[in-house]
Formats: sequence, structure tokens, C-alpha cells
Amino acid sequence: MLVAHPDDEAVGCGGLLQRTDDPIVVFATDGAPHSDYFWKQYGSRKAYARVRAEEAERALASIGITHLHFLPEDSPCADQELHLNLAAVYEQLSQLIEAEMPQAILTHAYEGGHPDHDACAFLAAQAGKQYGLPVWEMPLYHRAAGEVARQSFIDSTGQHAIELTREELACKHEMYIAYVSQTAVLTDFSSAVERFRPMRKYNFARAPHAGVLNYEAWQWPITSSDLCRAFGTFLQRSSQPASDLKWGTVA
Repeated sequence: MLVAHPDDEAVGCGGLLQRTDDPIVVFATDGAPHSDYFWKQYGSRKAYARVRAEEAERALASIGITHLHFLPEDSPCADQELHLNLAAVYEQLSQLIEAEMPQAILTHAYEGGHPDHDACAFLAAQAGKQYGLPVWEMPLYHRAAGEVARQSFIDSTGQHAIELTREELACKHEMYIAYVSQTAVLTDFSSAVERFRPMRKYNFARAPHAGVLNYEAWQWPITSSDLCRAFGTFLQRSSQPASDLKWGTVA
């Protein structure tokens, strides 16, 4: 599971994780943005990042998972900055794939909700292509008709929904409880149903959808153009053809 931040895995696939044999959870950022709006009450960005890592360990341990990684291992990149660190994260993701030989990758949908989610979708698509792995995606949130739409695909074609059992739901709630720093955020998400599908064939040279993306509406200093430019630069520096921007993983 390649996700952007601690708690993404709880929301998007906390139930599926309980049904998966020997899952590996990979966090592509440390979950701590540079803006003190997010970490002021914790004293520093570093302290907030440490809190989020400890919460992730507790949340996953509550369902029996201890195999997790933050990338890059030596210094995970900041929240909202994955698109600036694609090469470093991909290098270690590749090493992890080669060492662990997973059967598939699950990641975020390319939906314009958060720039790190979109960057994870791009990295997973490239890894799936390089290693011949099926890539699946899950929705977290995107902007639709001026509002935030949660846990639904922009286009639901091909989706598979799983309903959690009472026991799975109780365990997922334990994961939510472990994320004390994200309590206010998690109250906006349903825990009963999870949705997945084989990754679409995205054109990563274009925005996920027409109109204003969610993080643009939030007035973060990041646009879809910034992400698409970063994706193109990654392919150029890795000597991959620019046409790779036009493909996700074959469904």
C-alpha cells in the first residue's frame, strides 16, 4: 500500500488491510507540512512528524501490522512536497519492491484532492509498469460542484466496494482512535465502506479533471501545472519516454 500520509491507509483501506496477507504499508511523506498552521501546537514541524509516525505505528499495530516504511528512509519528505522529491522516493520504492516482491500495489486515485495523493498515483503507475505489477487505486477526496466529495471515485465505473464486518469495523475504529492528531479530520470520513478498482489509464500530463482542483481551491501554493511539470521532469531525468505520462497501469 503506497499512501501519502499517516491515516490515509486507515481511511482508504483499513478494512482491506485486515484481509491482506503480509501487507506492506509505505508512507511517501512524513505527514507534516512546513506551514506552522498544521504543527504549531506541537512546537515544531519535526515534533509533529514524530507524532504522526508514532500514531501510524500504533494504528497499524492495532490490526497486527508492523511492516511499514517512510520514504525516503533517512529523511522523509514533508507533507505537500512529494512532487518535489519524486526521484528520491521512487528510488527507495523500487528497492523495496525488488526486496519484497509484492504481488500488487494499492495507492491513491488521481483525483486532485491532495497533491501528495496525485504524486503517489504517478509513482505507483510507473512502478507498476516497470515491475509488471497490477496497480489498484482507492478514492479519498476530490472537489465536485464546489464541495469536497469523499471516498467516491469521480467516475465509479469498474469499482469494487467492500462492506466491513462488525469485527473489521471495530478494528478500523481502533486505527482511527490511534490517530489522535487527526481526530477532527477523520470525523469527516465514513468507515463502513471501502472502494477500489484497477488503476485507470491516466494522462499525467494533464490535471486529474477539468476545473479547479481541491488543493487549488484551498489556495495552497501548488497547482496541477506544478505537478504535471514535476512528473515530466522525473521521466526526463530517468530517461523514460515522455509518452509514459499518458499511461497508468493497464487495468
